Amino acid sequence: MLVKEFEVESPNVKYSKDFIEAKYKYETTEVEQHEGTWKVKPKEINYVFRTSKVVPKLGIMLVGWGGNNGSTVTAGIIANREGLSWKTKDGVQHANYWGSVTQAATCRIGNFNGEEVHVPFKNILPMVNPNDVAIGGWDISGMNLAESMERSRVLDYDLQMQLFDHMKDMVPLPSIYDPSFIAANQAERADNCIKGTKSEQVEQIRRDIAKFKADNGLDSVVVLWTANTERYSEVVVGLNDTKENLERSIAKGEAEISPSTLFAWACITDNVPFVNGSPQNTFVPGVIEYAVSKKSFIGGDDFKSGQTKMKSVLVDFLVGAGIKPVSIVSYNHLGNNDGYNLSAPQTFRSKEISKSNVVDDMVQSNSILYKDGEHPDHIVVIKYLPYVADSKRAMDEYTSEIFMGGKNTIVMHNTCEDSLLAAPIILDLCLLTELITRIQFRTEDEEDFHGFHPIAVLLSYLTKAPLVPKGTPIVNALSKQRAMLENIFRACVGLAPENNMLMEYK
Repeated sequence: MLVKEFEVESPNVKYSKDFIEAKYKYETTEVEQHEGTWKVKPKEINYVFRTSKVVPKLGIMLVGWGGNNGSTVTAGIIANREGLSWKTKDGVQHANYWGSVTQAATCRIGNFNGEEVHVPFKNILPMVNPNDVAIGGWDISGMNLAESMERSRVLDYDLQMQLFDHMKDMVPLPSIYDPSFIAANQAERADNCIKGTKSEQVEQIRRDIAKFKADNGLDSVVVLWTANTERYSEVVVGLNDTKENLERSIAKGEAEISPSTLFAWACITDNVPFVNGSPQNTFVPGVIEYAVSKKSFIGGDDFKSGQTKMKSVLVDFLVGAGIKPVSIVSYNHLGNNDGYNLSAPQTFRSKEISKSNVVDDMVQSNSILYKDGEHPDHIVVIKYLPYVADSKRAMDEYTSEIFMGGKNTIVMHNTCEDSLLAAPIILDLCLLTELITRIQFRTEDEEDFHGFHPIAVLLSYLTKAPLVPKGTPIVNALSKQRAMLENIFRACVGLAPENNMLMEYK
């Protein structure tokens, strides 16, 4: 049963015109070691969550707006807003937000007369409707969004024709181009670039955001990087290891400061949330320190859309079942501009790192299967093949050791429509980032409410290399990431976490 409206009846939950306020008992465990014996104690912490019900007018600014992802997100928002339908060889298609956890997924809220009751994710807390967002951004290519959509070869022709007039006047703002950070083959696209020093580029980005916000009458803006994957930046003491050193390096125009780091710095300066959707190390230590000091939200890295999402499910299943993955081989070929850029070794290395690290926490969770330092052999290969365009082919082989010296091999072929999978994730990242700026909480012992940590761990479900605060465990298993997100939403309306015990039926 699906319901669209519900209200929690409890003395622990208060609904007002402006807020939802909920008391919440958080149960966890404390682990200590005494003389070789591990002691595990249950622990309870009482929280109060307060969520603003005032939904702002939101603007989304994409770095790389003219790329496949940017044009597809824009086209999708317009198609849904206008209620478009179009013909294909498989029949009439209708605009939707399938693939978006906020718009197309549901959460269980209970049982009614033996029937499970679910609610749309977007209806648990007041959220921005994606049809209402203003969208804009930057790109090193000055091509308008209608032509970018055609160049991307993602959407059906009939739909493109209906969207053309809506998108032909959308032109990206000039972006930051630094050829030392991306493949040389991107130079032919770079006709729309911000001039000047790195400091001047940062100031231009700040002006662009302020103007976009004013021109569209917006209450808030979220900036998301979906431009080319950059090579890894060198983290150097005295250069970008602290906030002060990074600020000094930007002022001096140091070559090792990447465009994505400059965008992040500009956003943090004006307290604009910034999400990184590519696998480079945008968030060098100096950026993280600056974001924490300003309490400005940052999150990422890299969209978890196709192959990596499947890997985070399958390896979690295998290790959880007591099966030992010993070899993981992931092969990809794709023909979009992302693949073109990744054909350069230095940018591919960024992607390889983000894809490879996704199994680490699952392996470390089982010392029965893996000795200290033991790890599956894990190889990731990406090849550029223009003909397949945005339809990335992902092939995986998982070999595991099983009972009594046996071997088990699982081979998977996955055709990932790259931008059609990434576009709803981009929307989710922006909508969730906006929402968490409206959630505050405190323990019952504290007097004042405060927000979440500026490093937005709640975005982990959507990114393949989750950024977390220092000392926080990295969780890559998809089911655990989904449960974290859902249970935070439940806590905000005073509902207990889903624990799947179902004791009331036993």
